[in-house]
Amino acid sequence: MDFEKAKLRAAELQEKLNYYGRKYYTEDISEVSDYEYDMLYRELQIIEAEYPEFITEDSPTQKIGGEIYNNFEEVVHRVPLESLHDSFSKEELREFAERVKQTVSDPVFVLEPKFDGLSVAIEYENGRYVRGSTRGDGTTGEDVTENIRTIADIPKVLKEPVPVLEVRGEVYMSNSSFEKLCERQELKGEKLFKNPRNAAAGSLRQKDAKIAAERNLSAYVFNIQLIEGENVTTHDEALDRLKELGFKVSPLYCISKDIEDIIRSIDEIGEKRGEFDYPIDGAVVKVNDFSQRAALGSTAKYPRWAEAYKYPPEEKETTLKEIEINVGRTGVLTPTGVFEPVSLAGTTVSRATLHNQDFITEKDIRVSSRVIIRKAGEIIPEVVAVINNPENSVPYKLPEFCPSCGEAVVREEGEAAVKCVNPQCSAQLLRHLIHFASRDAMDIDGMGTAIVEQLYASGDIKSITDIYRLTEEKLVALDRFGERSAANLIKAINKSKENDLYRFIFALGIPHIGAKAAKLLSEHFMSLERLMNATAEEISSIEGFGGIMAQGVAGYFAKDSVKELIAEFIALGINTNCLKVIKSDMFAGKTFVLTGTLPTMTRKEASDLIESFGGKVSGSVSKKTSYVVAGEEAGSKLVKANQLGIKVLTEEELISMTGGN
Repeated sequence: MDFEKAKLRAAELQEKLNYYGRKYYTEDISEVSDYEYDMLYRELQIIEAEYPEFITEDSPTQKIGGEIYNNFEEVVHRVPLESLHDSFSKEELREFAERVKQTVSDPVFVLEPKFDGLSVAIEYENGRYVRGSTRGDGTTGEDVTENIRTIADIPKVLKEPVPVLEVRGEVYMSNSSFEKLCERQELKGEKLFKNPRNAAAGSLRQKDAKIAAERNLSAYVFNIQLIEGENVTTHDEALDRLKELGFKVSPLYCISKDIEDIIRSIDEIGEKRGEFDYPIDGAVVKVNDFSQRAALGSTAKYPRWAEAYKYPPEEKETTLKEIEINVGRTGVLTPTGVFEPVSLAGTTVSRATLHNQDFITEKDIRVSSRVIIRKAGEIIPEVVAVINNPENSVPYKLPEFCPSCGEAVVREEGEAAVKCVNPQCSAQLLRHLIHFASRDAMDIDGMGTAIVEQLYASGDIKSITDIYRLTEEKLVALDRFGERSAANLIKAINKSKENDLYRFIFALGIPHIGAKAAKLLSEHFMSLERLMNATAEEISSIEGFGGIMAQGVAGYFAKDSVKELIAEFIALGINTNCLKVIKSDMFAGKTFVLTGTLPTMTRKEASDLIESFGGKVSGSVSKKTSYVVAGEEAGSKLVKANQLGIKVLTEEELISMTGGN
């Protein structure tokens, strides 16, 4: 490649890789497969090796890990958490072994699986867990102490009181836990994580440790970073010591002087990786002796005593026999390909999602297509490409009507998904029921997911309105219900009939309408009748509403099935009027941000107070923010408010401004 072409390509790759890296490390989003990223990264390395003048400070080849989240305290690592240099061929591993032998004599190598999760440092004092942090940029990480505390694999008290110990490990989500999480997310209509790695990283970075605990994270520990009071001289000795102290270490590590033995073991692990319940994307070869590691040293980014081997994605040819359409609990029509079975990454694959119409059209996927498939991240089968299509085949189009209820489906502007928006669609009923009864919607106390699933399975609820037809007699006949619990649930159901209108609007599950948008609709139109008769133009006049949202609301209430549903709810006694009373417009045009824990009020109570005086509550601080109300443990929002010169109020000052209300 000539100089000018290389210069342009290097700049393009640096920009792309920095973008993908930011998404991956900081936002836990995979926009390309690991293999695609690795190939782009390798291409950039080759160009920069030939033209070192193209290397910039922010080139991804010069950085470790990602940026730091500003909503966590920073932790400066006492021992840097280095990255690893990647190999993609056996020959590169042999070259690594030769480089090692040029510096040290008779090296012994240790092989471990490379777990696909989030790297962390875990610290102990006198045998007790004191702190956990993410790798971050290798030098500085994020303090996630409480979230790591929820992981059962991490001992909170060691079996021996080692004075000071810091270990490095990988937090991951098992394949089985990932599947269960995706089922729960789909049931609640939430966006699904793309793979276990993103799920693990997203869970560990939750501000609420209870959420991390619910995600059932796991961890393996693979390195002693720092230890006082003991002398550990080799890696296998360190792993044995970690096991003695109560840590979970890799069950598959092995040792050999011969790199060919190591390579054979890599192949054996690779053949079995589809059978493991933990995600791995490669294997790591390390020099065993710590004194030899010290002699080998590190580059600015990598240790010279370790090398990661990345497994290439295994691909196979097969034939697409048919395309099935499944209606998810969010109403999305998902096409699933049924293939002639093939073996991939240790398992038999005969089905794979075809995602959406755009994906099918782009690859020209047809029934009877000859295709190449692979497992993305060794978990989810996917179609890579179409090899050829039979002569008489035709392009595939998703159906125009819902296979479950027969209603016309919609594809909204800017969205890839085709949806059924019929609130009475049987395929979506369970998800609608869970959403309808949830805290932010109708807030029916005692009607959580497990109870809704039980009522749905028993056949006592066949539509959303059946919630209000339940009786104590029906409930007592079911498991888990006694007379008292049945009476309490019926009481909560009847109480929900008196809810403010915004709760009912949100509970209906109108596309694009969250709790805040539902409040705006309720307070603008004041009654459901006025809202149902409003045009898209009238709705779009509300501040914060765009054309797509307005069209979605107007289109939803125009459906005959929705009108019939609303009529049923009204007959059952649901309140359809806005109950909110605006005390004054004292805060009209003012935007407030709440941060920290207030002495006497919850966030919701403070928000209601501000809104009752005409103010708005926002989740982020900007130049448009009028006031920040700060309580105990106020974090980055308070810092930003001070930087921007925004007035900061205490709870007492806020109440005083409203005349003591």
